[in-house]
Amino acid sequence: MELAHSLLLNEDALAQITEAKRPVFIFEWLRFLDKVLVAANKVDVKEKQKKLVEQLTGLISSAPGPPTRKLLAKNLATLYSIGDTFTVFQTLDKCNDIIKSKDDTPAYLPTKLAAVACVGAFYEKMGRMLGSSFPDTINNLMKALKSAESQGRGEILLSLQKVLSGLGGAAASCHRDIYKNARSLLTDRSMAVRCAVAKCLLELQNEAVFMWTTELENMATLCFKALEGSNYGVRVAVAKLLGTVMATALMPKQAAVMRQNVKRATLDEVLELMATGFLRGGSGFLKSGGEMLKGGGSVSREVRVGVTQAYVVFVTTLGGQWLERNFATFLSHVLDLVSHPRATQTHVEAVYSRRCVSFMLRATLGGLLGEKAQIAAGKEICQAISKQMRAVEAVVNDISGENKAGGADVSASQHVMVCALQELGSLVQSLSATASPLIQEPSVGLLETVTSVLLHPSMAARLAAAWCLRCVAVALPYQLSPLLDRCAERINNLKSSPEAVSGYSFAMAALLGGVHQCPLGIPHSKGKLVVSIAEDLLRTAAQNSRLSLQRTQAGWLLLGALMTLGSALVRYHLPKMLLLWRNVFPRSQKELEAEKARGDSFTWQVTLEGRAGALCAMRSFVAHCPELLTEDVIRRLMTPIECAMTMMSHVPAIIKVHGAHLKASAAMVRLRLYDILALLPPKTYEGSFNALLRELVAEFTLTDNSANTTTSLLRSLCHYDDSVLMGSWLQETDHKSIEDQLQPNSASGSGALEHDPSSIYLRVPVGEAIPGPLPLGVSVIDASVALFGVVFPHVSFKHRLQMLDHFAECIKQAKGVRQQAVQLNIFTAVLSALKGLAENKSTLGPEEVRKSALALVMGALDNPNHILRCAAGEALGRMAQVVGEATFIARMAQTSFDKLKSARDVVSRTGHSLALGCLHRYVGGIGSGQHLKTSVSILLALAQDGSSHEVQTWALHSLALIVDSSGPMYRGYVEPTLSLVLTLLLTVPPSHTEVHQCLGRCLGALITTVGPELQGNGATVSTIRSSCLVGCAIMQDNSDSLVQAAAISCLQQLHMFAPRHVNLSSLVPCLCVHLCSSHLLLRRAAVACLRQLAQREAAEVCEYAMSLARRAGDSKDSTTINLNITETGLEGVLFGMLDRETDRKLCSDIHDTLGHMLSSLAVEKLSHWLKLCKDVLAATTDVGGAVTFEVEKDEEDSEKKDEMDDDTMFTGLGDDDKSKPSVAPRWVTRVFAADCLCRIILLCENADKLHFDLAAARSAQAKNPKGDLLVLHLSDLIRMAFMAATDHSNQLRMAGLQTLEDIIKKFASVPEPEFPGHVILEQYQANVGAALRPAFSPDTPSDITAKACQVCSTWIGSGVVSDLNDLRRVHNLLVSSLDKVQAGRSSSSQLYSESATTMEKLAVLKAWAEVYVVAMKIKKEAESKPAKLVRREDEDEDEDDLGADVLPPDSLITLVQPELPSLSRLWLAMLRDYALLTLPAEFSSQLPPDGGAFYTPETIDTARLHYRSSWAPVLHAVALWLNSTGFGAGEDPEDPSKSPEGSSKTRSFEESVKDRMHLLLGVSIEFLCFPRPEEPIEHVMSCLLALSTLLESPWAKQHIAEDQLLAVELLNVLHRLLLTRDPPGVQLQVTTVVQETIRAAQDHLQKLRTGRGKEEDGEKDTRPVLGEGGDTGELVPGKSLVYAAMELLVFLVVRHVPQLNSRVKESPSHAPLRPQRLPEGSERLVANTVSILAELPSLCSPSGGMTILPTVLFLITGVLRETAIKTADNSVPVPVSAALQGIKTIVTSPLARSESIQTQWTGLVRSSLASVLEYSQPDESRPDMDEVSMLTAITLFLLSASGELVGVVVLQNGCMDRFRNALNSSDPWVQARCYQLLLSVFQHTNRALSTPYIHALAPLMVEKLRAVERSRPGTAAELQAVQEGIRVLENLVGMGEEKNRVQLLALLVPTLISYLLDENAISSAPQVSKSLHEFALQNLMRIGPLYPAAFKIVIGAAPELKTRLESAIRANQASSKAKAAARQAQPAVPAAPTIKLKKSFF
Repeated sequence: MELAHSLLLNEDALAQITEAKRPVFIFEWLRFLDKVLVAANKVDVKEKQKKLVEQLTGLISSAPGPPTRKLLAKNLATLYSIGDTFTVFQTLDKCNDIIKSKDDTPAYLPTKLAAVACVGAFYEKMGRMLGSSFPDTINNLMKALKSAESQGRGEILLSLQKVLSGLGGAAASCHRDIYKNARSLLTDRSMAVRCAVAKCLLELQNEAVFMWTTELENMATLCFKALEGSNYGVRVAVAKLLGTVMATALMPKQAAVMRQNVKRATLDEVLELMATGFLRGGSGFLKSGGEMLKGGGSVSREVRVGVTQAYVVFVTTLGGQWLERNFATFLSHVLDLVSHPRATQTHVEAVYSRRCVSFMLRATLGGLLGEKAQIAAGKEICQAISKQMRAVEAVVNDISGENKAGGADVSASQHVMVCALQELGSLVQSLSATASPLIQEPSVGLLETVTSVLLHPSMAARLAAAWCLRCVAVALPYQLSPLLDRCAERINNLKSSPEAVSGYSFAMAALLGGVHQCPLGIPHSKGKLVVSIAEDLLRTAAQNSRLSLQRTQAGWLLLGALMTLGSALVRYHLPKMLLLWRNVFPRSQKELEAEKARGDSFTWQVTLEGRAGALCAMRSFVAHCPELLTEDVIRRLMTPIECAMTMMSHVPAIIKVHGAHLKASAAMVRLRLYDILALLPPKTYEGSFNALLRELVAEFTLTDNSANTTTSLLRSLCHYDDSVLMGSWLQETDHKSIEDQLQPNSASGSGALEHDPSSIYLRVPVGEAIPGPLPLGVSVIDASVALFGVVFPHVSFKHRLQMLDHFAECIKQAKGVRQQAVQLNIFTAVLSALKGLAENKSTLGPEEVRKSALALVMGALDNPNHILRCAAGEALGRMAQVVGEATFIARMAQTSFDKLKSARDVVSRTGHSLALGCLHRYVGGIGSGQHLKTSVSILLALAQDGSSHEVQTWALHSLALIVDSSGPMYRGYVEPTLSLVLTLLLTVPPSHTEVHQCLGRCLGALITTVGPELQGNGATVSTIRSSCLVGCAIMQDNSDSLVQAAAISCLQQLHMFAPRHVNLSSLVPCLCVHLCSSHLLLRRAAVACLRQLAQREAAEVCEYAMSLARRAGDSKDSTTINLNITETGLEGVLFGMLDRETDRKLCSDIHDTLGHMLSSLAVEKLSHWLKLCKDVLAATTDVGGAVTFEVEKDEEDSEKKDEMDDDTMFTGLGDDDKSKPSVAPRWVTRVFAADCLCRIILLCENADKLHFDLAAARSAQAKNPKGDLLVLHLSDLIRMAFMAATDHSNQLRMAGLQTLEDIIKKFASVPEPEFPGHVILEQYQANVGAALRPAFSPDTPSDITAKACQVCSTWIGSGVVSDLNDLRRVHNLLVSSLDKVQAGRSSSSQLYSESATTMEKLAVLKAWAEVYVVAMKIKKEAESKPAKLVRREDEDEDEDDLGADVLPPDSLITLVQPELPSLSRLWLAMLRDYALLTLPAEFSSQLPPDGGAFYTPETIDTARLHYRSSWAPVLHAVALWLNSTGFGAGEDPEDPSKSPEGSSKTRSFEESVKDRMHLLLGVSIEFLCFPRPEEPIEHVMSCLLALSTLLESPWAKQHIAEDQLLAVELLNVLHRLLLTRDPPGVQLQVTTVVQETIRAAQDHLQKLRTGRGKEEDGEKDTRPVLGEGGDTGELVPGKSLVYAAMELLVFLVVRHVPQLNSRVKESPSHAPLRPQRLPEGSERLVANTVSILAELPSLCSPSGGMTILPTVLFLITGVLRETAIKTADNSVPVPVSAALQGIKTIVTSPLARSESIQTQWTGLVRSSLASVLEYSQPDESRPDMDEVSMLTAITLFLLSASGELVGVVVLQNGCMDRFRNALNSSDPWVQARCYQLLLSVFQHTNRALSTPYIHALAPLMVEKLRAVERSRPGTAAELQAVQEGIRVLENLVGMGEEKNRVQLLALLVPTLISYLLDENAISSAPQVSKSLHEFALQNLMRIGPLYPAAFKIVIGAAPELKTRLESAIRANQASSKAKAAARQAQPAVPAAPTIKLKKSFF
């Protein structure tokens, strides 16, 4: 392939490769050329042009295939347009000669076609440059056209189209000729030719004015004829032609009009012409519209569907603004179509016409109009409805019968009503809450208008009105309850009108069915209301025969609808329902017989309808309340159901007696029966199988049915992938809803509500806008087939055999069309049965059953009906799956092999090739491996059968199935298959699109098979890869959208496996172009591919898309690319698509694609993305902030201006944006944009903290102006959130509030650099307040108010607003909500369900709780700051009271304080509710029967969720409140411990404390036991904070200490929590709770001890020892608090300091770690843990203490070892100080004084010191050990446990050794600390301890201090070390006895004097030296007077000392400055605060 990449064709290489590969090689060269010519240097091209032209023209006559000729023509044209043009005429003549040639052999055809293609390409590219040669060319093509075969005709027409487009107006002289020649071909028998003519004429009408003036009518007639017998492609092409011509006739293009003065057609004329096609089709028509021919053949459906599409094209071409202005005309015209008698000759035809009109309205109204215009259109529709209704009422009320034609009018009006109401419903539903102006405006009266139709005489219209009301209620849920009430009231008032009973019951049922789409639900009482109405209707049905039928139907309909509300509501009415059901049916056989004997036809009709209704309600119950289906309930349901089954067998007799009009009612009963049985487990009705199966089989084999009705289920039972064979891919087009009419099975696409009223309350099937149940005849057969599939697996083999044989018999008996119908139904049933078997994992049965089944299936494999063949293949595969035996599969495969080898007819070859594919599909590669080779070879041979493209299609499809299912086993066949695929792609004519689609499937399957291997570089792999790429390229160029879609998905697969080899620069632009395609499947494929690309390479994708837009903008011929990419890039296009697309899959893919782009690009291109979101959100202002909507003239103009702004924002380049103004983004898109905004904020947060720091951001921007930081866009963010939060649309308001909350959380703490002490959000207070206020208005839905409460509390708690008056605004909103909560339940104005009220109330309480928590936090912080300033002012008051209460004046707490009494009550009530709701199910009987404070028993399940989201902050708040008020004691809030224990407090207070403690601890422990993974970490934190706050209170401490098991349980639960939750914050909080628990236990023990101490002094031995562990020292796990605490603490320490775990050390893989400084969080944690550990021994008895002390000391000394690391500033790490403190606590603990454990204790202390000594040993592996901390620990031991350590020589030597090392340390700080510590040891009271140290270490000290003279200190630290050393010496002097004083002073004084400088040196000495000098001088002057005698002796002994001292004193006195300095230096002890900290240990 690489050899093909050269400018000239490499002929040597071409000659060397095999014949088969040459076409591929040539194609690859042409592909390369296509890319290279455009980019190459013109000079190079001109040099080689001659040779190139030769090579290319040579290829024309080498019979190139379709893709090759297309590329060849393109390249030649490009070559001439770049290079010289002088030989172009030669080439053109050459082509013309080839075209004229008389050679008609098939072999010469490709050459002719290539020549035709070249001519087209030349003119398209060069147009007028080719000058006057065009008439010859065109005539030449025309001549050829007359004699050409279909492929040639198509190619010539496409060339003519290109010639026309290239020449434009210049070819005017030939226009008429072309028109005459082309138009006759519009009815060509080849569909491809019809498409080509349509495209050619479409090009022609751009310039040929006559087409849309004089020839307009003929054009229309032609198009109608072309639509007869058309396929989908032709319909699309012709509709485009017809629609465009009509639009041009109405609004001609300016240029054409300039040239000729034309008579423009009027709108009425144009619409009249279109209507002719819709109503009369192509069969010529009478000019006089007045005289209607009655009867006459109906319009062919293809024409009607085609014209429908043409209407849509017509309106779309004219654009949205035109539609807005002319909507009234358009609407009335379209509605007239459906009221025309020709459109509604039969009921099915009427439904089809309605479908078409609905499609026109939806496609134009829904897509072209913005929300504002849609509201205006809604008003028009309302007016149309009320006008119709007035006419109907006139007829109905016209008793005298003057208006004869009235009856026909009424029946016609029903169809108008249905279309108008369905469109109105769809409109309102798509507008959602933005439709509120439409509903609320009184002048429109939408609700009145729609409800008036509920009284329409026609059922269809009543149902449509009910459906419309359901849409209104779903869009605006606040209308739901009022509408239900209104309907209920009307039913009760108008009981005597049959229409009213029927209409209003439909409406109620529809509304109840819509409840599941309204998350807020309806009040529970509405269920009771419905039941009472339904009961009443059923009860009174028999009273009045005129109303019996309607009342019966209405009653059951309402009960069926009630069931959709789910178990929670139905549970209450179940007993009543069971009773009603039982009473509808006869109780026994005898009653049944009696019933048959009496009654007339009317009573039977009522009876049957009633029973059908009852069964329907049962079905609804079974479907919607699965939780209530207990064994017992099923048993009770079976009684009536069995009755119904028995009755079924009697019905035929009854019909015989009473007439055939009962057939419909009987069929309805059967339908309902089958439906409910299919939902119940078959085991429950085993006994009735025989009778039931008889009925079912009779049903679908049409035994008693003279019509040839076929089931509609076959398609859905066949495999989705077979759609290419069955044509069911039409289901995936934009025209699905009208194309359904053209499917072959009965009544396909004629779904309508009136066929089954119960569908009005059922869920709408996915992908449908409106439920469309099929006509009863089809539905019954469908239901019987489905039930057959359910029952078959449970039937005995004998019966199965009988049935299968019976099927064969039925098929034999039937003839002709009936046989087809019977066979289709039977096959569907068999497929359904096989599917059931597979799902039940059961087998088909013994040999004879298989034989019978096989015979049945094999017989259909050669049926001429392709759908039956498909079904047979599918059945064969499924049979193989359920039989699952190799021999059976082999037999089946062999049969097909034999057949395929011998058969020559198309039918059996297609059938059996599919059979092979299906076998492989269902048995998989392993099961059918041995047949793989044969299957593949046969199918490859069939695929090459050029004589029949149908055989090729089926063979290739089966091949794709085999490739898919064989997986890696297929690897050996990949190359031959691939080469076949390429050959076919290059040769099969493009008109055989199915073949190309199957080739695409094959290619995709092959790519998957090779898979990741495609990345390799081996020769074979790269050949495979390049073949795949060539295949994709060929398919991308195909004109069929489905083939292009296949190409895209193949490239997507390739990109997944080998991303480097897929060229994005060509793929992305291609995808962008497809985004505007009119084909849904192609748009889907393009977006799916973009989604995958954006996941990996978002930036490149966006870049290529932008470059495409730039290219389209630069290039002259931008007409070829119709793109909408502007500066918003691909993202903007995707956002725009979200407004137009309705397909679920497509929209979700667009969301994902944008999501991926956002994730990778938003942070870098911040302003771009924010602008995108802002542009989308800014559109909200368009929808009219005001509710009144009178559009005046000036407003309209301004609106136009707005529209234009939007246009410039959203449409693309080029001039055509005027004709298609795009709509402003719809609310769904705006919600998505708001979500994007939240994601952007989150992404920025994860990316860089700079985004949230204004000062840093500004400086960063100054450095790099391109840099983009979020904080700079804050005002935009706030504005967007504000716009969203105050929109009409509720979903958008939610998203806006969420965004606002995110913004507040993220930016609350960002300071404002220009105003220190302020934050940047302060300037937006007004915006936040304004955004929140509307959410608290009374008519706001609960969920929005709840969200707003959350935002309020976040805002108040964020601390942004510090001024109380500003806060009050938002605070008042919360106060008003609180009043609402306190008001209690008011049932009067309730719009939503009780759980919505629960949600709102809990949200308010949660918000208050959060505010209170923050307020208390601020208060606490204010108290902890020293409040001295305040006290000084009013000294006279009692000091204790102040301090606590005087806070900063603007504290939050003052806002909350007034509400606290009521809040605390509500909070406690809420926690009680929550505690009850969390009880396990088995305690449900203990729940209060009438609900809790905030929930009702009916809504308990939904309430649980609301409680779950809001309990945590409330718990925290309650704990704070209880703690601050002494458990709500009230009177004495500050200090409840003052009053003597329990004396003054009443017993009830004790009880309330107990209750509240149980409640709070219960809730907390329950939650912490098992926090669900989805619970936010904030809940865990709140819960722990609540516990620690609670335990600060003395009452709580007392409670938990008295019940030790409770405390143990709490600790165990916390330990479990630590195992599952990681964040350090949680762990830290856990330690706080543990600490409080331990303190509580300590206090309790203390009380007991002091109590006991008072009781008795004498008899100490008899009492058991207090504290855990008793005498034995045993701690029982599970009962011992100390054990539980140890467990938890050990876990924590080892978790953060893993080196302490001895197991880790012993493991062979363990490498000793160098200790490192722990992270901040861990340090705090370890410190807390160590402090608690040290407290534990105090809870134990002496023996107990000895049990845990070894562990405790091991851990503490271990922590000391691991965390004592030097820091730069010599500060002490927190864990170290905690460990030192812990050592002190333990060593000085009272245990030491207990005699019982003296020896153990001594041993323990000694070994601990030994450990510390060992740890502090200097060691190379630990260079950064903190010696000071270690020395401090040693000193602690020496000082605190002197008794145990005296005289232990080993330890003593070790200690001295450590001190010696420290004294010799090079670090002056260590020396200084060492001197300080030594001082404390020397001064110890126990001389036995200190003396050895003095003897050992004093000499060393003196030596060190003497040495200073030689090296004076150079730094402050060194100076300090010297000063500390001198202090120790001084102290030693002081400690010495009088007799040794002289010797001691003889050491000190000379040392000090040696520090003095002489007077000359003093001035030049450095500062530190001077300080030393002064220090020495002062000390000498102080020592002299202290020990005068000894001093004199020492001085006297050394005269040189004396002189130095005297001169120093003289110098000192001489300089008075020095005196002042000395005064300052007197207290010169530079003691750093760290020293204080160290000292505090002693």
